[in-house]
Amino acid sequence: MSQQCPHTAALTIDPMVADLAGETRTLCEGPELTKIELLGAPAWTITRHNLARRLLTDPRLVKDHTRWNLWQSGAVTREWPLIGMIDAGRSMFTVDGAEHRRLRIKTTRALAPRRLGELRPKIEQFTAELLGDLAEAAAGGDAVDLKQIFAYPLPMRVISELMGVPRSDHTMLLESYKKFFSLLTPHDERMRVYAELDDYYTELIKEKTAHPADDLTSDFIHDVAEGETPLTEAEVHGNLKALVAAGHETTVSLIITTTRALLANPDQLAAVRSGDRSWEEAIEETLRWDGPVIHLLMRFATEDITVGDLTIERGDGVVMSYRAIGRDRDLHGEDADTFDLTRPTANRNISFGYGPHICPGAALARLEAAIAVPALFERFPDIRSAMPISELGNLPVLTQNDPAAFPVRLGGA
Repeated sequence: MSQQCPHTAALTIDPMVADLAGETRTLCEGPELTKIELLGAPAWTITRHNLARRLLTDPRLVKDHTRWNLWQSGAVTREWPLIGMIDAGRSMFTVDGAEHRRLRIKTTRALAPRRLGELRPKIEQFTAELLGDLAEAAAGGDAVDLKQIFAYPLPMRVISELMGVPRSDHTMLLESYKKFFSLLTPHDERMRVYAELDDYYTELIKEKTAHPADDLTSDFIHDVAEGETPLTEAEVHGNLKALVAAGHETTVSLIITTTRALLANPDQLAAVRSGDRSWEEAIEETLRWDGPVIHLLMRFATEDITVGDLTIERGDGVVMSYRAIGRDRDLHGEDADTFDLTRPTANRNISFGYGPHICPGAALARLEAAIAVPALFERFPDIRSAMPISELGNLPVLTQNDPAAFPVRLGGA
């Protein structure tokens, strides 16, 4: 860790996410470049919009974890609970430059507007099916968990449709990723889950190699344009594992947090229902104010980088604190902590990243939320939270904004 500002103590990021609002407030009130500690590992974090945009396009910050001084010194090893977030095999998420572009291009083609348009009817079908499940679960008038029954399975169905993952495997994958992300999972069990996911994707690749279909996994393996270098099996594997994880986790959060924000602000919900404001505005303001990612791990400095009177030294790790970035008062105004659908800067949020590594599935996540949330309120116009919204907590996942549950009552619909 850089020795600049030796009298400034690092902020410890709470792995249990016990007070997300308080932690976000502390980061927002602190400097744009802040020292933090992640489960014993010191790092820097970025908390302001303009600095984030600058550093997310700085080629001196790379994804290669072997450039991390703590990895090189042995202070961080495979035993570190968050290692799977930065050492996830070779994929578009872990390389930079020309190799990153080569690994990313197939995903970019697969998630082009035409393909998303073709996927829309399936998303609408899955949404209707799960709303039916929600109604059935609430038939006796009891509270039901909106996350578990609706928001949790929907993105897995969509990303599996895209990737060619069988419906019969959804429960296993959802449970596996839940254990992998949770900091309550013992290290040995997390490593076992990681190995089981490796085995699963290895078998899926074998199946799609022998029997290609109209899905992204088959495209990774077989679709090689003129002049392109085919992906290796390891590269296909890395892309698959990361895409399924990222493709469902962020969208689960976006559906829940958008619904939660609207229920907590009935005047703004009324404005959307009346047509004065759009569902897309609700989604963008949610992305800014309460987006799917809290802290994104991690980039590593290949040389010293000066930020004001501080220096990110070569080998230091850098985190993007997207939740704090979304509440940057310099960009979004002094009321940045307020959910406001009239905010003119909401669509300038960078909750899905910025620069070369911007999330390739951002348009898909927005599409899913833009279908799921309006359909939910249309089917259940009297839906309400079954407990005070301020008391809804998060799972112990310090990277993802992962609500533990969202009990609701559906009313008379």
